[in-house]
Amino acid sequence: MAVSKSNRKKHQSYISVSSQIIGSISQSSLESLLEAPKKKHITSSKLRIFLKNPRFWVFLISVLCFICMLKMWFNFDPTTPLRQNPFFIHQKKAYLSDGLSSSQLKFVESEETDDKIEFWKQPEGMGYRPCLGFSEKYREETMEIMKDRTKYLMVVVSGGMNQQRNQIVDAVVIARILGAALVVPIFQVNVIWGDESEFSDIFDLDHFKNVLVNDVRIVSSLPSTHLMTRHMEEKTTPLHASPKWIRSRYLKRLRRDGILLLRGLDSRLSKDLPPDLQKLRCKVAFHALRFAPHISELGNKLTERMRSKGPYLALHLRMEKDVWVRTGCLPGLSREYDEMINNERKSRPKLLTSRNNMTYHDRKLAGLCPLNALEVTRLLKALGAPKSTRIFWAGGIPMGGKEALLPLTREFPHFYNKEDLALPGELEQFAKKASLMAAIDYIVSENSDVFMASHGGNMGHAIQGQRSYAGHKKTVTPNKRQMLQYFMNSSLPEAEFNNIIMDLHRDSLRQPELRTSKSGRDVTKYPIPECMCNNSMTDFSF
Repeated sequence: MAVSKSNRKKHQSYISVSSQIIGSISQSSLESLLEAPKKKHITSSKLRIFLKNPRFWVFLISVLCFICMLKMWFNFDPTTPLRQNPFFIHQKKAYLSDGLSSSQLKFVESEETDDKIEFWKQPEGMGYRPCLGFSEKYREETMEIMKDRTKYLMVVVSGGMNQQRNQIVDAVVIARILGAALVVPIFQVNVIWGDESEFSDIFDLDHFKNVLVNDVRIVSSLPSTHLMTRHMEEKTTPLHASPKWIRSRYLKRLRRDGILLLRGLDSRLSKDLPPDLQKLRCKVAFHALRFAPHISELGNKLTERMRSKGPYLALHLRMEKDVWVRTGCLPGLSREYDEMINNERKSRPKLLTSRNNMTYHDRKLAGLCPLNALEVTRLLKALGAPKSTRIFWAGGIPMGGKEALLPLTREFPHFYNKEDLALPGELEQFAKKASLMAAIDYIVSENSDVFMASHGGNMGHAIQGQRSYAGHKKTVTPNKRQMLQYFMNSSLPEAEFNNIIMDLHRDSLRQPELRTSKSGRDVTKYPIPECMCNNSMTDFSF
């Protein structure tokens, strides 16, 4: 039966072939594949011509390269050093060895560093803000002090950077009490570290003078009229010296001689001063003593590198050999190390600053010993610190080296100090200058989301006060006296231990602590209520 031409159905066949096959077969074979049984298909013909065009392949390669560059760019952090911390690399290998793929690893990291974790939540500040409004009487006295050109106070400060800070604060207040001009403090060469840094090497001198222009006259050197004048030197000032004692002791002779030289000011001035002088202490500590630009610049860079992956914790670890000797405590690393500390203490008994009549065990339970790495680890875990916590640790090399830190680094592998974070050459200008290195530690620690010191000390106290004054940033103060008995109870289940430790620290993590709750506290550690107000009219005037 004949079929009309109009009803005849047309069928065409197509073969899909990958570009790799197309490139490998011959030209004649390619044409036979692209050719329809009776008629060359127009679209296939255009595709063949397009694929033969070298411009297409150049364009395709360019697009792929551009996409790769974009991916690298968005994953690249210019503030982070090129080298990785070995503990971080070790953690990645551990995840992969457990069967996690690279994509799963990214999920684990991003999940663990979620800033919604309870540990990173900041405490309520109860509305307190800096408030340094001086009285009318104080301002009137300032006019007379600034006119005076007869009395000059010189001070020699010693110790580490944080001790120097404390003594400078006291020197400014004493100069105000005496109505004298303050000569820029002289830094005694540190015998232990051989650091010959001067005031302007560590602190911004111009800023120091400008901030205190309405409080104390600061001069860089004695005027020519006083260079040959004999001066009275006081090598020891008694503890808790009051403004009344200072005036009665020094003012008459200062008026006679024109110059007073003070040494050994460390923690000598009373902590309980009139309100205006307490405000002056805060003004010096929190406003006037700013680090020199080259120190601030590097400290802020390291802060950015720590924060590039999210919030971080700063730990001030006090585990150096001299700390164990001075506190009368033992590192607990091994019998060999404990004997080494005991022998050092016996040969140099004057180094012991703790109570001589107490055994090591008694000191430990009284909260007088630094926490070791294992105790810091257990405390952080009990307080809810996730394994992904990025930790910046400040302080000297611990006794026992990095092995002493293994309990910490095993549990918290993202563990860095300034040497880990700095790029090659960045720390060279600070080499063999312990005070400058301590200043860098101070900046990165003060800027952290959470700060904890394993054992009091000048740096821990200064940073606690600074963070409170800056807005009550979270600071963990280990309640060693109450918690260590639970650390020693090996039969206590971990969940129960964690609940007890959290309860012991709950109040201190929630709200600021007032200085007036205990006499003798330093206002630069507890700036409320003398230096901070919680009313709506916050006074920033100086």
